[in-house]
Amino acid sequence: MNPGHSTGEQHFTAPNLIKDIVIGMADGLTVPFALAAGLSGAVASNGIIITAGVAEVVAGSIAMGLGGYLAGRTDAEHYAVELNRERHEVETVPELEKQEIRNILGEYGISKRLQDDVAEELSRDKRLWVDFMMRFELGLDKPDPMRARKSAFNIGASYVVGGLVPLSAYFITDAPHMGLLLSSIITVSFLFIFGYVKTKLTGDKPLLGAIKTTLIGVLAASAAFLIARWVS
Repeated sequence: MNPGHSTGEQHFTAPNLIKDIVIGMADGLTVPFALAAGLSGAVASNGIIITAGVAEVVAGSIAMGLGGYLAGRTDAEHYAVELNRERHEVETVPELEKQEIRNILGEYGISKRLQDDVAEELSRDKRLWVDFMMRFELGLDKPDPMRARKSAFNIGASYVVGGLVPLSAYFITDAPHMGLLLSSIITVSFLFIFGYVKTKLTGDKPLLGAIKTTLIGVLAASAAFLIARWVS
């Protein structure tokens, strides 16, 4: 087969980006909405709600972005530790590492003779040997060195976008109760659209994904709203 010929298969290739957006957007949609909803019954001015909401969005995006950065750094550090351990084991206990290759291949039904051949072939290149063990023994892929920074930006930016959705209603209405009604409609609509697009990108059933995302978001926002109202 011509290596440049497409087989027509389609695979989703940006799971980390979608995961970051989902994390940031989900919190951004629910927390500011709950805060604004709780304040809607306690204050008489949209200005107060907007000020508090924007402050929460800024603080929340920084906190969420920092969390994403630390998570990315932790993954990179974990990979580095395991990589050094595998390199050490390849140098000090090569026969044990070869047996681990055979065990991995055996799980896939590979014959004993072929297990031995692959183990010997891999052992001739220690870089590939270690890479094989990292992937198939530990299930670890080499992380993107920029992953922590990308994750921080993606999550933080998604939180801002999500947070401004429910707050937008208070910019265009005159009273908190009107803002709450419009905010609820906008937020639920956005959750549905967001769920549809997200699920379509991952190759699942988009309508079902949209319904699930909307229900989960509504439940989360409702719980946060009730708590906010109770506290206020």
